[in-house]
Amino acid sequence: MTGLITVFKKELADDFTSWRFIILFTMVLLAGVLATYVAAGSIRGEVSGTSRFVFLALFTTSGGALPSFLSFIILFIPIVGIALGFDAINSEKNNGTLSRLLSQPIYRDAVINGKFLAGVVTIAVMLTSIVLLVTGLGLRMIGVPPTSEEAVRLFFFLIAAIIYGAFWLGLGILFSIFVRRVATSAMASIAIWIFFAFFMTMIAGLIANGLAPAGETLDTQIRNIEVQLMVMRVSPIMLFQEAMAVLLVPGMRTMGQILQLQTGAGAFMLPTPLSLGQSLLNVWPHLVSIIVLTVICFAISYIKFMREEIRAT
Repeated sequence: MTGLITVFKKELADDFTSWRFIILFTMVLLAGVLATYVAAGSIRGEVSGTSRFVFLALFTTSGGALPSFLSFIILFIPIVGIALGFDAINSEKNNGTLSRLLSQPIYRDAVINGKFLAGVVTIAVMLTSIVLLVTGLGLRMIGVPPTSEEAVRLFFFLIAAIIYGAFWLGLGILFSIFVRRVATSAMASIAIWIFFAFFMTMIAGLIANGLAPAGETLDTQIRNIEVQLMVMRVSPIMLFQEAMAVLLVPGMRTMGQILQLQTGAGAFMLPTPLSLGQSLLNVWPHLVSIIVLTVICFAISYIKFMREEIRAT
């Protein structure tokens, strides 16, 4: 435990004092502030209306060509996680510091566990700070404080975003263990992100058209969409995006629920907002899937790191 705490403190200090962290924090903060500023200007007219969730709209409303705060989080959190993890192990190997570190009374598992925990805490501190700053800015601009339900929804959004970032951190650490060159591990991690972010939708469409071609009837079209959704949900980006849309937009349903409503009595998306408990029940499978993917990435990294031979250089 002493070795774990030592590695954790050292990595945490390195993360918070590095230019990498400062640049990433500034980038995400500026994107969040701009998105919130534009969103606040767009929803001021709703303050005197009947909307129950005006404050949550700050995080999901886009203005013009500028995406919403949620869209920026979906885009930038993978970059943050990868940046914190792609050189966690291989840089230590290349510099010859890993063998010297393990020659101390520090176990191997303390090294990888400490690095991962430090990265998760760094992501948590970054996201918490940004969400609080954006919340303060939005509160000042629209003049409407969040209700207790909105505050709880934002809390669960923050927890889910940290889990989402932990997956990409684990992916970066995975490549840092399997790939010796730092640049190659960074490129491999970014390639996975690009695949899930930009190409997964096209591939899901091709697979759906091959397995369940969309015909002229409603049943065949719905079957095609179901297959496409099933393939797209392999991506953690899709899982997080759909879960957060349901959590931050109480009137939103998942695509699976919409399809069930269409095939039922002819109803579409119900206008009544979901309660907090119902929203959590809807997003729980998505969050569990992201957690499972994170555990798989870290478990593979852990097993590989514990078994490989490390020589002094």
